[in-house]
Amino acid sequence: MKIMKIVSIFAIILGFSQCGSSKFVKNPSFKIEKAVYNHWTGGQPGVSGTKLEIHISNASEVEFDSVFFQQKETKVEVSKNGNKTILIGHFSTSTREKRDFVLDADPTKELKNTPPNIEKSKFDLKETEAVLSYKKGDKVHYYKITGILQTQSSFFPSAKQK
Repeated sequence: MKIMKIVSIFAIILGFSQCGSSKFVKNPSFKIEKAVYNHWTGGQPGVSGTKLEIHISNASEVEFDSVFFQQKETKVEVSKNGNKTILIGHFSTSTREKRDFVLDADPTKELKNTPPNIEKSKFDLKETEAVLSYKKGDKVHYYKITGILQTQSSFFPSAKQK
């Protein structure tokens, strides 16, 4: 009886360990030709972001949905040029948010303050890794992209005041 318990526990642990490794597609029907990202800064203080660009070929019958990158998630913009597809993900890193805080010596008045929305990413990724979510048929698939190259940062000066 004791051996049966040990064997069943071992089987359950082995089964759960296999679930984590089967999360990503190993050989998708499309080919990643190039993946680059760059950080950009706007002309206003605190306005910034990251742009991720993924160049793909042979992406027929695939509907791209979203991309996970540097602990953030966004929907992808898809543009097609012949058999080439370019996916663009825009990630805001802006610190400039218009939030109304109530600061008072009486802490009960501060209860109206809304806490910041902190979301944990579905995937534990390195800085140069991304996960692409796409549909083929009715099924959602995930493909992990590694070795994404960083390009030169961009600065967008503010518009001249008239």
